[in-house]
Amino acid sequence: MRKLIMTLVARSRAHAFAVIALYLVVIGLGLAYARGHLGIDTNTDHLFARDLPWRKEQIVFNKAFPQFNDLIVAVVRDETPEGADATAKALAAGVAADKTNFKDVSRPGTGRFYRNDGLLLLPQAQLASLLNSIVTAQPFLGQLSADPSAAGLFKALDLMAVGVGAGQADLKPYDAQLKSFRTALDEAAAGHPKPISWQKLLTPSVSAQQGDVRFVLIHPVLDHGTLEPGGAATAALRRIAATLPSVKAGSATVNYTGQIPLSDEQFASLTQGMVLGLVISLSLITLWLILAVRSWRMIVPILITLVAGLGLTLSFAAVAIGTLNLISVAFAILFVGLAVDFAIQFCVRLRDVRRRIDDPVLAMVGAADEAGTQIALASVATACGFLAFAPTSFIGVAELGEIAGIGMLIAFFCTITLLPALLALTRPRGEVERIGFPLGDWGDHVLKRHGRPVLAVFGILAIAGIVSVATVRFDANPLDTQNPNTEAMRTLKTLLGKAVTNPFYVDALAKDLPQARVLAAKFAKLPEVSQVISGATFIPTHQTAKLAMIQQTQGILAPSLAAGTPPAVTPARLRAAAAKAAAEIATVAAKLPKTSPLIGIGQALDRLKAMPDDKLMTANAALVKYLPGELTRLNDALSAQRITAANLPPALKADWFLPDGRVRVQVIPTKAAQSSPGLWKFVAATQKVVPVVAGPAATTVATAKTILGAFREAAALGAVAIAVILMIFLRSARDSALVVLTLALSAFLTALFARLAGMSLDYANIIALPLLLGVGVSFNVYFVMNWRAGMKNLLGSATARAVLFSALTTGTAFGSLAASHDRGTASLGELLLLSLLAVLIATFVFLPALLYILPRRE
Repeated sequence: MRKLIMTLVARSRAHAFAVIALYLVVIGLGLAYARGHLGIDTNTDHLFARDLPWRKEQIVFNKAFPQFNDLIVAVVRDETPEGADATAKALAAGVAADKTNFKDVSRPGTGRFYRNDGLLLLPQAQLASLLNSIVTAQPFLGQLSADPSAAGLFKALDLMAVGVGAGQADLKPYDAQLKSFRTALDEAAAGHPKPISWQKLLTPSVSAQQGDVRFVLIHPVLDHGTLEPGGAATAALRRIAATLPSVKAGSATVNYTGQIPLSDEQFASLTQGMVLGLVISLSLITLWLILAVRSWRMIVPILITLVAGLGLTLSFAAVAIGTLNLISVAFAILFVGLAVDFAIQFCVRLRDVRRRIDDPVLAMVGAADEAGTQIALASVATACGFLAFAPTSFIGVAELGEIAGIGMLIAFFCTITLLPALLALTRPRGEVERIGFPLGDWGDHVLKRHGRPVLAVFGILAIAGIVSVATVRFDANPLDTQNPNTEAMRTLKTLLGKAVTNPFYVDALAKDLPQARVLAAKFAKLPEVSQVISGATFIPTHQTAKLAMIQQTQGILAPSLAAGTPPAVTPARLRAAAAKAAAEIATVAAKLPKTSPLIGIGQALDRLKAMPDDKLMTANAALVKYLPGELTRLNDALSAQRITAANLPPALKADWFLPDGRVRVQVIPTKAAQSSPGLWKFVAATQKVVPVVAGPAATTVATAKTILGAFREAAALGAVAIAVILMIFLRSARDSALVVLTLALSAFLTALFARLAGMSLDYANIIALPLLLGVGVSFNVYFVMNWRAGMKNLLGSATARAVLFSALTTGTAFGSLAASHDRGTASLGELLLLSLLAVLIATFVFLPALLYILPRRE
């Protein structure tokens, strides 16, 4: 190999123009092919092999329920539930009209079924309590139904005061409603009227169960040829939302989240600042090159060689892979950081040889003689660190490993062919001074004198590192690797606090309705579960008893809710009703507790009656804005009919039932499942009931297990491959063990540093650890091979200078990853920087100290 490398270097220098021309042709053809054939795969599902059991289950479930895939979820909030409903309805209408950007739109939990038959879905005890409260409020409802205006409201409050005066009214059960009335009337009297939520007042338990947000589910038209396939649709959604009157008025907000925006924003975070980061990275790399080789005659060839290798690696990716994914797109930064080491090693060695040999031809062959085999071993070992991922089921990293691994070999070939050709043209001058570090001589002296105490300290650090490895935490939550400041992530965070909107749920399939009920009962008993919903939920039990209760309530309320012709609303009527109610409340004030909201209501009515006509009419419009609709909704709900599988709405059936009769069961966890340990515990508990489950929680945990398995597999493969290669190159068990021992220490130090920095492993940064094998072995190999060759002072050598500046260039590239707006990429860069620091400490301190106390073998 040494002779082959020397021959390639010599002939490349001798035929420089031909070599450069050949590279230009090959790179040009490769980039032209890549431009037409290299795509971007933005689907994160494709990061894992399809033949994994959990991926098969996920694919089956996605095909069975495609309506839950590729969604933009609009989250609508308003000051009242009725306002949120109205805003969501208007938003859905606007989206449905835009066929260019959207395929379809739906509003879960709405429609005739929920409006007419929704009360049957309540538990029997809750339904009884709700109906009793409605019946108790019959006089109040009757007054509002007969006169659905602020005058009717004032008269109803008047009736309450009359009841108090007669000793026939206990207002304690209505304390919450009266407080709401007082707040609304105070605001109206102050000239800032706001709509009252009659839904919260008349059916508070149902309103609380529905929550304070409304969802609009949207399937966008995707453009998979861009980094943000749903970008155009999301922009269109923002435009539509901005035109809604309630949004313009500031009473409503429309935010969005979902698989599509989250994926789009992650790719946008990856590309954000990429150009600036690359420019800064290249500028710093150029600076390190200036300090390393001190001549543009070497810097320019190094940079050209680096760019050429990157172009050839990109061409390889286009031919062999065809697509780049969320992870493999980082190969360029890794290539720049690692491949530049080979060129720096060659050029620094060339400078050292030129100090002894003035002939440029002989000097270049001499540099190849000294450094060629070492660079070859470093490139192969680094490639093994990457290629170890290729056989794993973590396709995203497997493709990164394949591209970057072959890239290391391409970089080596460019270093021994293109770089000598370019150096032949730039003609670097000879050296007159020794290439090394004066400080390195002092370091050699210290380590030779105090080697054993230094090794003892490293022994203690290694033990601490081993403990850190045993206690390292893996964060399985993929949301923790995303930029928390994007719209989709901010919106998602607001939904995490409540169990009903927790995105980490589990799905299971029951063979029929009876089994669905059995499974739901088993899941509901688990302490990790807060709620279970299934197809059986929408065909409730005890319908006969519930219908009887509803029909009885309807019979009692029918006269009160009968629609009539309400009197005209005039300022005079409003003023008179307010004055009468205020006077009646003042009469009974002594019989009321001092904290009674009714006293405050009377005071607000006194102020309202004195308001100008226009403001009084504005207050009326706000106070009863949603009253007629709520009375109609209540009337419809009391007309419920028996629910069967046959009369379920088609859309609801599609969400919960399959054509073969199987029923979907959704298990929602408690808030504890938002943490990684809680999520693992929740999924494990559900799998004791049903071994095979799907859904985001199950997928997240299965993904984590796959990633951890891929890491272990890659680490084992990489370690074995590197050990074999070291034995082949070094032909010495002891010398190979020295490299492996130093590499192991680097790993333990990395774990210790990560622990001290409070870092946890995740699916993005875990790939840094096997890469440590490739990065660390390069530097260790250079020192061990020099020591074998008889070098007595390692730290003061040209090799040490080359290693240090290689580390600086590598650290610069890794630092650009750490500065990424994407949290996953940033965590990868941070862990790579820590591992690089660990490698430098092990290489520059531990390894020389160890070598200096060992007997030298010629």
